[in-house]
Amino acid sequence: MKLENFLNKKVKITQTKSGSKFNAKQKGSLVGLGLRGIGSSSELTATQAVIGMIKKVGHVLKIS
Repeated sequence: MKLENFLNKKVKITQTKSGSKFNAKQKGSLVGLGLRGIGSSSELTATQAVIGMIKKVGHVLKIS
């Protein structure tokens, strides 16, 4: 699934794994996406910035 296909549409992201061992940039991306811990969800408009953050930490996210 290419995230660029969702540009300017609503996407729901859910954190599925812990981010405690991440480096500072990856933790910042989780905070920027509005995720606080395992199981937390956020619904955002898919801008270029949001898509970039999702790509950085996509391995711990479920996107719908």
